[in-house]
Amino acid sequence: MSNIISTKDGRLHIYVRQDKYKGKLKSENWVGRTFYKGKQKVVSSGTTDLEEAKKILEQWYDDLISGKLDNNSDNDSNNNINIDQNQNVETSKTTEQVSEIKPEITKENQLQNNTSSTIPEEKKKKLFNFDLSSLKNLSSLKDKLSFKKDNLENKNNQKDKNNLSKFKKLFSEKISKANVAGEEIAGIDIGEDSIKIAQLSKKENDWILEKISLRLLDKNKTADGVINAKDYVSEELKLGMANAKVSTTNVAISIPVTSAIIRVVTSPLMSDDELQKAIETDSLWENLVQLTDDLNEYSIFHQVISRNNKTNTMEILFVASKLSDVNAYSSIVKKAGLNPVILDVKCFTLKNAFDNSFKIENKANNALLEIGSEDNYLIIVHDNIPIITDIFLRPNEKDLLGQFDGNIQNTDTDSVVRRYCMQLKQALSDYESKYSSKINNIKIVSSLANIEELIPLFKKNLLNTGLQVFDPLNELQIPAYNQEKTNLRNRSIYTSVLGLAYRKLDVFGYYKFVTAVKNINLLPNREALKRQSKLKFLSGFAMKGLVGGIAALYLFLIGFSFFQISSNKGKLASESNIEQEFNLVSAEHKKLTKTVNDMKKALKLGNMVNSNQTASYRALAQITRSVPQRVQFTDLNYNGNNQVIITGLAFSDQDIINFIANLNGKDLIDQASLKAMNVPKGKNDLQSANNKKGFTILCKLKI
Repeated sequence: MSNIISTKDGRLHIYVRQDKYKGKLKSENWVGRTFYKGKQKVVSSGTTDLEEAKKILEQWYDDLISGKLDNNSDNDSNNNINIDQNQNVETSKTTEQVSEIKPEITKENQLQNNTSSTIPEEKKKKLFNFDLSSLKNLSSLKDKLSFKKDNLENKNNQKDKNNLSKFKKLFSEKISKANVAGEEIAGIDIGEDSIKIAQLSKKENDWILEKISLRLLDKNKTADGVINAKDYVSEELKLGMANAKVSTTNVAISIPVTSAIIRVVTSPLMSDDELQKAIETDSLWENLVQLTDDLNEYSIFHQVISRNNKTNTMEILFVASKLSDVNAYSSIVKKAGLNPVILDVKCFTLKNAFDNSFKIENKANNALLEIGSEDNYLIIVHDNIPIITDIFLRPNEKDLLGQFDGNIQNTDTDSVVRRYCMQLKQALSDYESKYSSKINNIKIVSSLANIEELIPLFKKNLLNTGLQVFDPLNELQIPAYNQEKTNLRNRSIYTSVLGLAYRKLDVFGYYKFVTAVKNINLLPNREALKRQSKLKFLSGFAMKGLVGGIAALYLFLIGFSFFQISSNKGKLASESNIEQEFNLVSAEHKKLTKTVNDMKKALKLGNMVNSNQTASYRALAQITRSVPQRVQFTDLNYNGNNQVIITGLAFSDQDIINFIANLNGKDLIDQASLKAMNVPKGKNDLQSANNKKGFTILCKLKI
């Protein structure tokens, strides 16, 4: 992967994706990557031209964010806005309906100015001249009160959530410290030449070396690696545990640096939940870390090192190892009847031992160097970011270093050390130019018996850098019964095992509050181990301190409740006033809604009368003048051509006959005939109590 180009405020990352097929480069084009709703989205631009790719990928990003590419986008965050918009739309629609009606009313009024009309002015005003301004204002006020009420509730809920989150974090940190402090774990460092075992305990701020053992191995039996000599190494491990008198079966082990992949990758800024969702889909590591084999063949550990809100990026420590290697090292200790609970990488165990040497000053300007017959590497940790440089040596060059005698000059050994130091100088120079920080001292860890004789050769080639063999036992309290076991010329051989002995199984996330490089565990079943340890710790914790914890919790909650009650009294009083005002407005709103419905019915009835033409208006006037006193209309339906259907009520048959005769006597009415008669029924029909008769008359107009 080439350098990443960030656009769109750092949310879109553009880089060159190199696809390979059977080891050969298949294509090379610009790819865009972003995180949307907790999932990583990746798309190829299909072009190698950067400027063209930027346009394509930025357009894709805009479409993704706008929802064009996601039909199931979540709009919950816009609910309040959508409600306000919908209400405005409804109000505008009502206003448009009124504005559409007004021109027709104006035309009708103009006709009535030229022609006499029997419709009273009060009825016309009642029918058409409704003022919706008060309704609109009340609707707006109702919305504001509702929003104010919801906003108050949301603020109270958010404050409660923040307080609860802070309490949970504090409680988690405290309980994690208690669990880590009480955990008993032995460290085991397995090499090709020896097995080291150690167990530590802590008294106040001092570490005590409780158990320690060094078991030398037959190099002929481990020549092909300890993994290929599992049975032999397991038996020797049993003897070493018995010699050290270690009672616990929980152990922390390590794998060589050559069996691990260690990288610090840059990712778009995400929350913990978004990061977890991206990891569950397997898309995160496939794009950030391009592994040579299938992702499922690796055991992976990760932890966020830092987050940068300015660049919208974050640094993630990625550590992985082949499951075959992890299981191989785990099976060795399992054969010895032990329970592996932590599997670390050897370079980080050295760093852990170094960090616990509190008397060393200016640790930031120190680096660790392992020189040995197996691994050779330089490790620098800058702001929790590990920088590991592998030092390449051929097998015969490693043998030359191990066989060097300080009393005999050997030009071949001098050449090896010179090439070794050239690689060190390059690593130090790269670090100093990138971070503008200088490494003044290098602490050496080595399994070579002649390391003290080799150091002068290294000093000749590294004149400006201090070199010392690291003593991890320097600050430990060593009981008398372990003095003889630790009385060695080169005590740096214990660095890795002591770094493992410092480790504790972190089941509650305590080391999340410390640093990433102290929390590495590559065991594939680590989550199950954490659950078991949680249950074990919590059961013991419940037996010893449950009552005290509950009492303290209740005291805290009582005090917190009094504080919340006093702070919320004013808010509750304000909320009560808002609720009362809201209820009053709601009642008024219902009344006006009923009025609007009545208005709509009246408008519907008025729309049935078409007064666009003089002839139809005159015919309507003649129909109106033909109505006897004992007859009234309930419906008047004009088909817009030459037919009017009149529905109404009359006190007697004679009244209906008189009405028909009057209609037939008008010059604009061609024929009026009775279409139907009925007796109105129903408790809602008030006229039924007066025995009125309903009628339907069909009028044909001369138009």
